[in-house]
Amino acid sequence: MFDKILIANRGEIALRVIRACREMGIQSVAVHSTADADAMHVRMADESVCIGPPSGTQSYLSIPAIISACEITGAQAIHPGYGFLSENANFVQIVEDHGLTFIGPTAEHIRVMGDKITAKDTMKDLGVPCVPGSDGGVPDLDTAKKIGEEIGYPVIIKATAGGGGRGMKVAKTAADMEQAFMTARAEGKAAFGNDEVYIEKYLTTPRHIEIQVFGDGKGKAVHLGERDCSLQRRHQKVFEEAPGPCITPEERARIGKTCADAVAKINYIGAGTIEFLYENGEFYFIEMNTRLQVEHPVTEGIFGVDLVREQIRVAEGLPMSFSQDDLEINGHSIEVRINAEKLPNFAPCPGKITQYHAPGGLGVRMDSALYDGYSIPPYYDSLIGKLIVHGRDRPEALARLSRALGELIVDGVDTTVPLFHALLEEKDIHTGEYNIHWLEHWLETNLGNA
Repeated sequence: MFDKILIANRGEIALRVIRACREMGIQSVAVHSTADADAMHVRMADESVCIGPPSGTQSYLSIPAIISACEITGAQAIHPGYGFLSENANFVQIVEDHGLTFIGPTAEHIRVMGDKITAKDTMKDLGVPCVPGSDGGVPDLDTAKKIGEEIGYPVIIKATAGGGGRGMKVAKTAADMEQAFMTARAEGKAAFGNDEVYIEKYLTTPRHIEIQVFGDGKGKAVHLGERDCSLQRRHQKVFEEAPGPCITPEERARIGKTCADAVAKINYIGAGTIEFLYENGEFYFIEMNTRLQVEHPVTEGIFGVDLVREQIRVAEGLPMSFSQDDLEINGHSIEVRINAEKLPNFAPCPGKITQYHAPGGLGVRMDSALYDGYSIPPYYDSLIGKLIVHGRDRPEALARLSRALGELIVDGVDTTVPLFHALLEEKDIHTGEYNIHWLEHWLETNLGNA
């Protein structure tokens, strides 16, 4: 059993891990930049270490500083949360080289799934359905045009090392290919230092469905159903729910087993998410995230499991505490991401919180690091909280979400809360009739911005 775990992250996810550690009787170590000296995760941890100045590259992304913090405090393991170093294979290798445990998958699994082409090839070999597209990277524009003609337009050009919507461009016709291809390469080079791209068929009205998987690293794995994350703005998720309102029990069992079998074959350890585009009853693999997802609470809500606790258990070499047969869906759960952003342009809005009140009551969970008087720093992601609700069914969950949003108070900065109030007035949200393009069309129509 670990005695002490260092959390290599900040904000609400750091608090999430600290809480799991506390319930398990494990000491926690928070790391922080100088800008986060008064952050809630620093206050709640058993120990804290300052690892650098405000810039993320000099603090939360500084591998030497994080390793030194472990050595200073005697932490035996590192939980990366999500973002920052959570999917950095080099970091994992360095952690292990220092005799520490990384609470997550192996460096090799992160490396394989971090490259979109290798990940797609691996999943094909494991029997996971994939979107029609190029076999590997596309070296030049002429090859791109040939592939576009073969699979048919529209197509999407993606940076192989991409993420967060960067390095992705759509070519609706052959005439669009040159600009889309060159732009995607340029964005990939600028954002990730890698200009290699690949091409896939662009599905016109798909939903974004992701399967939560969990492996013990010894050939056993389970799936915990799906999450529907179709409401997105510029490829960034805004509203997530489980189970998906359009997925049948038969489809869930089929794709879930396919995913669980795939990760079991490669001895995957810990939490992972296999993401798909879903259209006309078919699933098409797009990527695998080898970490805990921002939206993991909705899965926890419907299955009654603690995924962070389970991550820690399997990292210690313990077996999973549940089997596939133990996992039964109970009700419906929805999460909305609360960002410190000013509508309608979604401009980041850091500043001092003058008043904060978290909603409560049956089936309401608020994951946030806010408190009265806290100053949101301008150096990091604008996510300041996740409001998660659970109900016996989807209508009850939506009603509970509306009630909880009405109770939430965040004064001093602009937030995206008004967006969710407005969305809950829309018929399509209540019927579940939307796809990955719905929100951007709605924003353009209602806010004049997408």
